Amino acid sequence: MKKQRKQTFIQGTMILLAAGIINRMLGFIPRIALPRIIGAEGVGLYQLGYPFFIVLITVITGGLPLAIAKMVAEAEGDNQPGQSRRILRTGLTLSLALGLLFTLIALLSASWVTRFILTDSRVYYTFVSMTPMISIVAVSAIFRGYFQGRQNMIPSALSSVLESVVRIFFMLWFSYLLLPKGMAYAAAGAMLGVTVGEIVGMLALLAQYYFIVKKDEQHSSAPDLAPEPLNEAEKPGGTLLSRMLGIAVPVTAGRLVGSFSYLLESIITARSLALAGIAAAAATAQYGSLQGMVIPLLLLPGVLSSSLAVSLVPSLSEAAARRDLPAIHKRMHQALRLALVTGAPFAAIMYVLAVPLCTLMYGNADTAPMLKLMAPFALFLYVQAPLQAALQAMDRPGRALINTLAGAVVKILLILMLASRPEYGIYGAIIAIIVNSILVTLLHGASVVKLIQFSIRITDPLKTVTAMIIMAAGTSYVYTSVPLSGTMWLQFLFASASGMALYLGICLLSGLISVRDLDRVPFFRRRR
Repeated sequence: MKKQRKQTFIQGTMILLAAGIINRMLGFIPRIALPRIIGAEGVGLYQLGYPFFIVLITVITGGLPLAIAKMVAEAEGDNQPGQSRRILRTGLTLSLALGLLFTLIALLSASWVTRFILTDSRVYYTFVSMTPMISIVAVSAIFRGYFQGRQNMIPSALSSVLESVVRIFFMLWFSYLLLPKGMAYAAAGAMLGVTVGEIVGMLALLAQYYFIVKKDEQHSSAPDLAPEPLNEAEKPGGTLLSRMLGIAVPVTAGRLVGSFSYLLESIITARSLALAGIAAAAATAQYGSLQGMVIPLLLLPGVLSSSLAVSLVPSLSEAAARRDLPAIHKRMHQALRLALVTGAPFAAIMYVLAVPLCTLMYGNADTAPMLKLMAPFALFLYVQAPLQAALQAMDRPGRALINTLAGAVVKILLILMLASRPEYGIYGAIIAIIVNSILVTLLHGASVVKLIQFSIRITDPLKTVTAMIIMAAGTSYVYTSVPLSGTMWLQFLFASASGMALYLGICLLSGLISVRDLDRVPFFRRRR
């Protein structure tokens, strides 16, 4: 049988990283353009409906893709392609049934939810516009888990990039077309554009499934087409479904905590700002600025962390199965160091150049103080994803759940305490988010250290923070003391490039980055 060639850990990470970078870059097109079309208030209406959608999607697909990826990987390792297809069909049946059920529930409860829970009845149109996505995303997630189990990251990467391109075009087009009808319709138009993008992404996954998987089946030899012996997981009677749910439910529970936290954050922030004496429209605009403008900027450098997290799960699972503790330690050191070293320079730029960055991105500097306050603590967000992936890979989703729950409780309590006070307002919510990111990251780190007797190299964080501080000082000096004749873009890019060069030099001199590290990257290896 001519089998599909699996991708290595580095290849899979690079494919996901490339797609992630493209998607993040593309994602800033609507982040820049949408506020200029529908304003901060319109972005706020769009963002208020999104957390509820995330909760529904988490209920349906939270842990199913991971469960399918693990089960398919086992089946492929045992050379049982028929079992892989049965796993896929079972996952699709379950996911689609849940998707249709929750779509119906969302439609029937849309009026009540938007009036009494989301605090702004204008969100109704956005809420209704997002309901078709529930089943679509559910199906797409199952196919992504299937391809991940086959260690083929290309279909997910291609579909996500295509989805982003289509989504951006229709988001901006629909919001522009519906703007004359009012802000609520314009925000709903943006959500309809997202729906169109999700449809195209799902169709891309389906097309690749038939072109890739069916091609593999055509290359199968005659003996491989014979019926495979049923093992315990393949017997009828729900055993396969039971095992799938056994893997998926704990992961789903952990992700539900984060999703409910996001939903409660949006609701409680709006109500707390109202208690602080801020009008509903102004509160919606402030929340839209935070979630639609500031947070995406902070998460942009986390694309590598996300790619590492996805690739870490099969890598650490394999090492754990072999009880290869040195390999686990090595992979964790690599992931944490990469997350820190790559995220630090962007955090420095967002802190030092917050005003010109927000002015260039969003047309005004009103969000700059929020960005400047959160930027230094972004490093905790960047290392959080690999730590959580390590806990999930080593069958400790319950520990990750407890850590996330503790952080969510603290965050919600702080929002209630601080955002409701006029002297804090929206900055009370920002402080709560910062404390949450620090607490959850430290709890994840402590859990990993205890689980695998992991010794954190304190020199790496110290070197990274030192390099970041020196870079920040250098970037600030260049921006303020080396004026260039031209636009703000030129001044910003020159200062950022100078700071990046300084940071890279410090990393090379201090040993944070070595020539050996560059050799691991395919692009550099080909040129050496």
